[in-house]
Amino acid sequence: MTEGALTLDEAARATGGRVVGDGGAAFTKIAPVRDAGEDELAFLANRRYVRDLAGCRARALLAADALATVEQGPRDRLLVGDPYRALGELLRLLHPESPGGGKPGVHPSAVVDPSAVVDPSASVGPGAVVGQGARIGERASVGANCVVGEDVAIGPETVLFPNTTLYPGSVLGARVIVHSGTRIGVDGFGYATVDGQHVKVPQVGGCVVEDDVEIGANCTIDRGSIGQTVIGAGSKLDNLVHVAHNVVIGPGSLLVAQVGVAGSTRTGPGVAMGGQAGLIGHIEIGAGARIGAQAGVIGDVGPGEVVSGYPARDHKSYLRAMARLMRLPELAKRVGRLEERERRSGDDAGGRKEPGR
Repeated sequence: MTEGALTLDEAARATGGRVVGDGGAAFTKIAPVRDAGEDELAFLANRRYVRDLAGCRARALLAADALATVEQGPRDRLLVGDPYRALGELLRLLHPESPGGGKPGVHPSAVVDPSAVVDPSASVGPGAVVGQGARIGERASVGANCVVGEDVAIGPETVLFPNTTLYPGSVLGARVIVHSGTRIGVDGFGYATVDGQHVKVPQVGGCVVEDDVEIGANCTIDRGSIGQTVIGAGSKLDNLVHVAHNVVIGPGSLLVAQVGVAGSTRTGPGVAMGGQAGLIGHIEIGAGARIGAQAGVIGDVGPGEVVSGYPARDHKSYLRAMARLMRLPELAKRVGRLEERERRSGDDAGGRKEPGR
């Protein structure tokens, strides 16, 4: 591979794709069809963007097999079965550095408690604070101004981007990525109302983020009240997600932006929640369930079910209900016309005179 560049032949070997045209065509970056320049590989995974190919200046095109026959755009192409997977593989080759990783060592402006254990291969950035008894594993990276609380455990190759906070006792596994502004192990929203006053219930449980989880910016994950909050291995959380106390998110789950999960709810593996979905507490979401964007889930969802709407229900029945709802204005007009016709018919009958009078 040329330094900083890939040829289509090299890209095909890396992704299992096939080349149409010049396999020696080289590119240094990958960009959307509309933006791709002369030394770049244009990315086409969705038919709606075929319209942008007419003005595409890219050196070559990465496209799904299903779009192999599109006529416009670059003649030299890499065709793959799964363009998103291929995109990830090629980006890792073009940008091999680990995200957020710093040089090993502790920055002079960082404050590390003498009882903390920081692996020599780990990095602690400027202004970071590492509390008593904390443990930071091999090749982990703690960004600038992060706060790592007392007795926090950070696994190997985990990355904390700047300005993240891990409350005391939080546990992060290996290869976890936490983006800026996220707070992990926050006190849960637990109060008892006594004589008209809201009295805080101490939140003394834990918060565990398992291996290979990625958490977006400005997320908040509460610690358990007396048990554990758990984010299962391989799960991915978008920005602005809130997970309340004692929630268990199953392995391999996806939570899109602004999802909120209330306390003690549990999900099986492979659950996906669309943007702004909200789940009440103390419910069960089965393995592989799909929660639509902006859904309001107020009861259990079975394994593999697809729900949407508020209150959340079977997705197809929700779509049928919405289709009927959209017809209400026209139905209201039709009812109005029928009522007017009936009124006129009544007026005509009431106004007739009998013969001879």
